[in-house]
Amino acid sequence: MLPWIKLDRAIVPGGGGELQLMQRGSEFSIMAGTNELMNSRLSGSEEALATLSAERVGKRTGARVLIGGLGMGFTLRTALKAFQAESTILVAELVPEVIGWARGPLASIHGDSLDDPRVSLYQGDVGAAIAGSGMFDAILLDVDNGPDGLSRPSNDRLYSAAGLARSKAALTPGGHLAVWSSAPDAGFTRRLKQSGMAVEELSVRANGKRGGARHVIWFATKGGAIPR
Repeated sequence: MLPWIKLDRAIVPGGGGELQLMQRGSEFSIMAGTNELMNSRLSGSEEALATLSAERVGKRTGARVLIGGLGMGFTLRTALKAFQAESTILVAELVPEVIGWARGPLASIHGDSLDDPRVSLYQGDVGAAIAGSGMFDAILLDVDNGPDGLSRPSNDRLYSAAGLARSKAALTPGGHLAVWSSAPDAGFTRRLKQSGMAVEELSVRANGKRGGARHVIWFATKGGAIPR
């Protein structure tokens, strides 16, 4: 079997430790310590995050979408196909090296998604993007392995009651917050329900129809009339 080769490393701003970009043949992996955050061979649940979100937005004209976490670009690429053509997508990525990898060693995976005119890239904390970029029809969060600050401790505030309230305030009526996780989290489910939004908890496969581990996506929808 081919050995893993470390291509690059990155320090996560805000005391989040180190990320490593690894390669084995045509396979790539982004690691946080001993935790694999993403793998180029497993994209099904990240793609489901976008497709299921687009289904909930429906045919809303000019939908505004925020994606927290660029990663290997699976969610973004799928969102460009799944959301209506008039939609705009803001991608928030905290780690500058991850953006560099998208245009470097991972360019074959990302394709031309970052050059799509519907896409804007925000290099910074997704929490700041939620607080300061206007109203969104969908906020998709995939910045940790679940609703806790794995990549950096300060991300915990995204999943706290106060953080959920900020996300809710940034949603249009009928808009939703979607959170990806590698595993269930009963405490987070309770906090979502306590936020006053309508909550769905779905199980999705890591590799889509081909199976793989079961991951979780929560959808929390804000009340009110959905604009058309």
